[in-house]
Parts: sequence; structure tokens; C-alpha cells
Amino acid sequence: RGDNQLVREGDILISTANSNNLVGKCCYVPRLSYLATLGGFIAAARAKSPQLHPRFLYYWLSSLPIQKRLRGLARQTTNISNLPLTDVAKEPVPVPRLPEQARLVKLLDEADELRKLRAQADQRTGVLISAIFYEMFGDPATNRLKQPVNQLERICKVMGGGTPSKKVPSYWNGKIPWVSPKDMSGEEIHSSEDHISEDAVKQSSTNLIPAGAVLIVTRSGILKHTLPIAINSVPVTINQDIKAFIPNADCDTVFLAAHLRMMAPTILNMVRVGATVQNLETEALKQLKVLCPPLSKQREFASRVREARLMQSNQADSHKRLDDLFQSMLHRAFNGEL
Repeated sequence: RGDNQLVREGDILISTANSNNLVGKCCYVPRLSYLATLGGFIAAARAKSPQLHPRFLYYWLSSLPIQKRLRGLARQTTNISNLPLTDVAKEPVPVPRLPEQARLVKLLDEADELRKLRAQADQRTGVLISAIFYEMFGDPATNRLKQPVNQLERICKVMGGGTPSKKVPSYWNGKIPWVSPKDMSGEEIHSSEDHISEDAVKQSSTNLIPAGAVLIVTRSGILKHTLPIAINSVPVTINQDIKAFIPNADCDTVFLAAHLRMMAPTILNMVRVGATVQNLETEALKQLKVLCPPLSKQREFASRVREARLMQSNQADSHKRLDDLFQSMLHRAFNGEL
């Protein structure tokens, strides 16, 4: 193992092979408390000259024009993009006088710190819904507040889905969202990548799921570590890897979705591991025991969740504005305007 493979303080680590939107992404190493080596598909950019401030180099590499340039240099293979380091090394770096670099780094560090504080606030808001649930209903695993309990199948109608024939192009030329696990990245489904026609619904095993159901992925490799759960805000159809749980009149959808997310570790322990894919048996899910507090309390919880979601939305807008401002500062810094 040579010294060049050891990570050093002041290194800028660059992703050299990844999906095209991630290749070229970089991070700065401010300090090290132990020896570390460069992993696969990671390169280190180092300021060789004492006249180049390492963080100035980092900010330059992080700017949108250079990130776009690095992605443009990447060579696409079957599944990933590879960044040729020889081409990266030829990129011309602006090197103003060192005091000017230090001045710009100080300004950019202050702006970056604001972004970090915003991210920390976002993280705290992210756990707020769990905290509200614990406050109102206690821990589902222990039920110390002695909430009423029932089996999931007794408070929900369970519906499955299917895949219309790919041999009939007209089935896939409609307006009805057809949700598959790839669409289940968020907590609410408004649309999907694929859409099908009304004839496709009539002629296949899929079903039209009314808005306000709780969708759960029950067959996917992602079940090794994550349980995707989402509420559909519009009527949708689903494929065979998802089950829809439609709450009855005594159960609030927002409460149920949050409850099941709280129980995700328990549910994931029920997953049956296959050779290539993981399965969550529908019958096991149906037998799952869930809390059934009074509907008025569930709706109070749902109202507080909507307030928290609004706060998250406002924070996301604030985060984007800070990111846009930071990129504007980077642009001005490297064009002599800051």
C-alpha cells in the first residue's frame, strides 16, 4: 500500500464511477483521526502547490459548471459512467493570489455553514412525526398506553395488482397511473412512471385502487433493508409486487401509514429471503396487530402530521433557495465578481 493510497487532510475525494448524476461528486477531508485508504472508484485531488488553497480547489470542483464538465468527461458503460482521471487532470484551474483565495474561501465557508444548519434543522423535522406518534400513542411495540389493538385485515380491505400484457401497446397508452416499486420512493404517490388504459384494467389482474389507500411493497430486493410505504393521493393501479390496504371508516389513512412505518423493523423481520428477491407474505401482513385508538385521536394526529409536512415543504423551499444562493456565490467567486 503506497502513500498515494492513503487519504490525507485537505484531500478532495471524487467519485470516478457511478450513475451519471453522481459521477464527479466530491467531498472535502478537513481532518483525520485514523488512517484511511481510498476505496474503489474514488480518487483524491490534492493541491500540489502551496499557492493553491485546498478548500478553494474543493469549491471550484463543486461548482455547477465544473460538475457538469466532469459529467461530460465521463465515459458511459452498460450501467455506470466512468470518469477518466487523465482528462480530469488536464482541466485548467483558476489560481488567484493566495490572500484572494483565502478571502473567497472564508465567504464560501460562511455560506456553506448556513446550508449545514439548514440540513440539521431538516433532519430534526424529519423525526418530528415519529415523536408526535410516540407522544400521542406510545411505542407500538410495548403499547404501554393500553391502546385498543386489532389485526390489520380487520380494519382494512386488502387489494393486489398485476401487469397488463406488454404485447398490447394500447394497454400502455392511457392516463391511469400504474405504480410499481420504482415509484415508491416518497411518502405520497401523485403519479407514476407508467400509465395504463381503462381496457388494461378490465383485461388484466390489476385493480383500480381508490385514493387514500396505504401502498406497501411486498416483493423486492429493497426489502433487505427498507420497507417502502406510501399513500396514493389519486386513484392508481399497482403491479403484483405491491399490496394496497384500504382503511375502513374507523381508521385514518395518515395514521395507519405512519403507524406501519413505525413498525417497519418488525415487519422487515417477517420478510422471506429468496435467491434473488425478498417476499413479504400478504397473509402475515394481514395478521399484523396494530393500534386502534379512537378515530378522533387518529384525525388529530393526521392534522399534526399535515402541519409537520407543511413545515417540511417550507424548509425544502428554503433549502433550495440556500443551495441556489450558494451556487450563485460559487459562480461569482470564480468569475472575479465576489
